[in-house]
Amino acid sequence: MTTATPRPAFGSVLTRQMAVAAYRAGRWSDFEVKPVAPIELSPAAHVLHYASTCFEGFKAFRHADGSIRTFRMDRHIQRMRQSARHLVLPEPDAAQLADMVRTLIRACRDEVPEAPGALYLRPLLIGTTANIGAAATPSADAALFVLASPVWDYFAGGMKPLRIVIDDVNTRSAAHLGMVKTGGNYAAAMGPTLAARQKYRADQVLFCPGGEVQETGAANFVLLREGRLLTRSLDSSFLHGVTRDSLLTIARDSGIEVVERPFDVAEMLEWVRDGEAALSGTAAVLAGVGTLIHHGADVTVAGGDVGPITRDLRAKLVAIQRGEAPDRHGWLEPV
Repeated sequence: MTTATPRPAFGSVLTRQMAVAAYRAGRWSDFEVKPVAPIELSPAAHVLHYASTCFEGFKAFRHADGSIRTFRMDRHIQRMRQSARHLVLPEPDAAQLADMVRTLIRACRDEVPEAPGALYLRPLLIGTTANIGAAATPSADAALFVLASPVWDYFAGGMKPLRIVIDDVNTRSAAHLGMVKTGGNYAAAMGPTLAARQKYRADQVLFCPGGEVQETGAANFVLLREGRLLTRSLDSSFLHGVTRDSLLTIARDSGIEVVERPFDVAEMLEWVRDGEAALSGTAAVLAGVGTLIHHGADVTVAGGDVGPITRDLRAKLVAIQRGEAPDRHGWLEPV
């Protein structure tokens, strides 16, 4: 009997190459693809003191015919440019960033895994102006990187229902920056998440400030039942997930009524008596919730397992990404 070698953790392995561009004197330089290596950065760099940074995360898939296609890259680039504007960072040029991604994928084509794996792309923008007195001054210089990471089946051991702690006091991030994909938002959620993991063996914290359901530290939140999906309507307080948008589109295509509006913890707890709950994000796509922990007490979500609607919606989106189902919305772009 042989034991399969465990795959590396998501995002822990990088390809050999990365793409790099710089912003100086009011313009972006030409980019170059170069070996992944440590970068030289002034200890006075704006990003190190004032968190002037944002990033994106999306995937490219190798299809059965050998072609490689990115999934909704245009939407992710649009969101990154929005994040840069909110952080008063130089906006990446959309065409250049798309070209950086495509060129990098071609350079490391042999490192793109077969299905059910994928190549995870991570554009990163940082402020590089060297000035420790610039707390109220935006960074005039910036660096743009595109990293790539081969990733494998997120649920290789089978889908496991998540345990989620309900935090009805704290917010995940500053309300006006929740829609920005910046590292500080993830740092703010890390302490409560680790505390919940230690105390309750929880996987994530669902932030519900003032009792109003928002999102977890790293994923959007949806409620599901036969013929209906409920999720919070978009505002500036939480991330506008591209996976969320894709799943809502597929749900509508499948005849499911999609409702986007604010809802509170009481309504959520009532819903999960016989309905499903799930988290959506790039890495897992859609992950089922089996237990909500409210004021220290476990609340079982439906039967405590990943529900059939969650499994079905995830399977439909994954099939499109892998080229196994028609791409009716033009989400896949050849490299």
